[in-house]
Amino acid sequence: MLRDVFLENRTCRTFDESRKVTREELLEMVELARLSPSTANVQPLCYKLVTGEDVKKIQPLTKWGGALPELHLPPEGHRPTAFIIICQDAKKFGDPAKFQRDVGICALAISLGANEKGLACCLIGAFDKAKLQEAAGLPEGVEPQLVIGIGKPDEERRVTEVRDGSTKYYRENGVHLVPKRGMDDIII
Repeated sequence: MLRDVFLENRTCRTFDESRKVTREELLEMVELARLSPSTANVQPLCYKLVTGEDVKKIQPLTKWGGALPELHLPPEGHRPTAFIIICQDAKKFGDPAKFQRDVGICALAISLGANEKGLACCLIGAFDKAKLQEAAGLPEGVEPQLVIGIGKPDEERRVTEVRDGSTKYYRENGVHLVPKRGMDDIII
């Protein structure tokens, strides 16, 4: 059953904008991140929740689908209806590089929480940090580490086997395919 959840929980780059994500739903997802393991139990991360009209300020500051630049993802009219920005207060907790594993763990918790609600996420590491800090109204020293776009999926996403040695995701017949290396390739 857990394997099925991981197969279903794929990055999404096209959303149904008619389904709005509520602040309450975002709070439930962050609660899962809050309960997740943390390096030395420091718990250095904080979260900016973005819904409603504020989504329009964040979207243009993110870069999506680097492997498919010709598609200009997400397409107009199919964008996420909420964002969670995972942040760290560098003044209080020091160099954010020390806690990158925490960012990954919490992003997975948020993503799984979204999946449970019939939603999907796109984890975005490509963004204009200074402009994002300003647009999101983050306090001085609070640095964005990862942006998570959230909404109802409006595309089919599937795991497939690596072909020709490439793990680059691609689209075929309108389906977003995510190649995964085989067990023989990852077990030492």
